[in-house]
Amino acid sequence: MALTINTNISSLIVQRNLNAATNSLNQAIERMTTGYKINHAADNAAGYSISTNWETQLGSLDVAADNAATGADMLTTLEDTYSLISSHLQRVRDLTEQAANGTYGSDSLKAIKSEITARLEEIDRIAANCEFNGINMMNGDVAEDIALQVGLYSDVNSQIVLSQTLFAPADTVTLFDENTGQTVATVDDIAELCSGYDSDASQIVGNQAVMLDEIDKVLNEISARTTTLGAAQNRIDSAIESISVQSENITSSLSTLRDADVAEESSNYIQAQILQQASATLLATANQLPSIALNLI
Repeated sequence: MALTINTNISSLIVQRNLNAATNSLNQAIERMTTGYKINHAADNAAGYSISTNWETQLGSLDVAADNAATGADMLTTLEDTYSLISSHLQRVRDLTEQAANGTYGSDSLKAIKSEITARLEEIDRIAANCEFNGINMMNGDVAEDIALQVGLYSDVNSQIVLSQTLFAPADTVTLFDENTGQTVATVDDIAELCSGYDSDASQIVGNQAVMLDEIDKVLNEISARTTTLGAAQNRIDSAIESISVQSENITSSLSTLRDADVAEESSNYIQAQILQQASATLLATANQLPSIALNLI
C-alpha cells in the first residue's frame, strides 16, 4: 500500500468499523431498554407490519371479551327478573288453588284477592323496571334481535344473536292475554279470576280452576324463555373462553416475533462494546500513519 498524506485508507476503514460497532451497541441498548427487537420498521419491515396487525387484533379481542361479558350480565339480569316473576306467579297459583277449595267465605276471598292483586302489581312493577344500560327488556321496547359482537370481524361467526323473543313483554296483562282465550284488561280483572271474587258485583265466581291452567301456561312460557336464556349464556361463556384462547395464542406469537432475547442482546452489547473500544484505540494509531511520511523528508 502506498504511503500517502492526503488519503488515509486505514483511518477510513477503522472509522467505518467504529461506526458499525457504535450502531450495533446503540441497537443492543435500545432493544434491552425497550424489551423489543423490532422498534422501527427498518429493523424488520415484514415483522413490524405483522406485529402491528396482531396488536390491533389483541385490542379488538379485549373489546370483544368486554362485549361478551356485558351480554352475559344483560342475560343474567333478565334471568334473575324472570325468576322473581315466577316466584310471584307461583304464590298467585298457590292462592288460586287455595281459593278453589270452596271452603272460604267472601271475607277470606277478599283477603286472597288482595294479596293476588299486590303480587300481580309487583310483577308489573318489576317488568317495567327491568332495565340494562338504557334498554328496557320486558316492556316490548326491544323490537328486533340483539347482536353481540364477540369476534374480530363483521361476519356471522363473530356475532351471537339474542332472539327478540327473549325480550317479549312480561307484564301481567300481556302474559295472560298471550295464553288465554279470554280478554283480560287489568290486574284487578286477573285477580278476580284467580281469587273467584268479583268485587264490583260483590259475588263469588268460579273461575279458579280455569285460572290454574292459565297460570301454568304463563309459568311454562317463562320457563321456556329462561331455558333459551340459559342456552344463550352458555354460548357467551364459550365465546369468552374462545376469545381468551385466541388472545393467548396471538400474544405468544407476538412475543416470539417482537420481544428481545435479553441474553442474546447482552452478548451483542458486550461484543459491540469491545469492537467499539478496539476501533477507537486503532483509530488513534491509524490517524498517525501519514506522519510516517515526515521521516522520509
